[in-house]
Amino acid sequence: MNRNKIILERENTALLIIDIQEKILKAMLNHEDLLENVIKLVKGVKVLEIPTYFTEQYPKGLGNTVKEIKDELNGEAIQKMSFSCFGADNLFEKLKMGKISQVIVSGIETLVCVQQTVLDLLSNGFQVNVLADAVASRKQIDKEIALSRMEKHGAEITTHEVVLFELLGICGTHEFKEISKIIK
Repeated sequence: MNRNKIILERENTALLIIDIQEKILKAMLNHEDLLENVIKLVKGVKVLEIPTYFTEQYPKGLGNTVKEIKDELNGEAIQKMSFSCFGADNLFEKLKMGKISQVIVSGIETLVCVQQTVLDLLSNGFQVNVLADAVASRKQIDKEIALSRMEKHGAEITTHEVVLFELLGICGTHEFKEISKIIK
């Protein structure tokens, strides 16, 4: 028997956090919820040892990744000028070289950088899971239309808790206990 191919597998999965930066975060609707959910997500994928990449759009003008998230991350931000992460320091090639086929996407702004990145990831053969509770826009209508468009073109629309439990796969482990504490 086979499991459904859309279920996330640790060895094939990476997290991509797009442009959650100082000067634009507060302009997003429900930015407090976004911040809380992304921090839980990052803590959870750290427990599961999932590789995480994060980008910054024109940091000279928009600032760096917000401190609350940056403090949870390892490594340096991938700086970009293009809206899509397709143009960000060979990121897609790095994912392929790391044998990543499933990408979890969170970030801002849903209708611009997130959507363009997701569509490009899909065009390059990645399975993409967009976290509806970990993406944001300035206007609700823009977020809704962007999520609908991404789903129409093949993205899985889900939430941070769903992907963490999918990646866990089983209960009763040390990892399960750690993640249960994080999401409560």
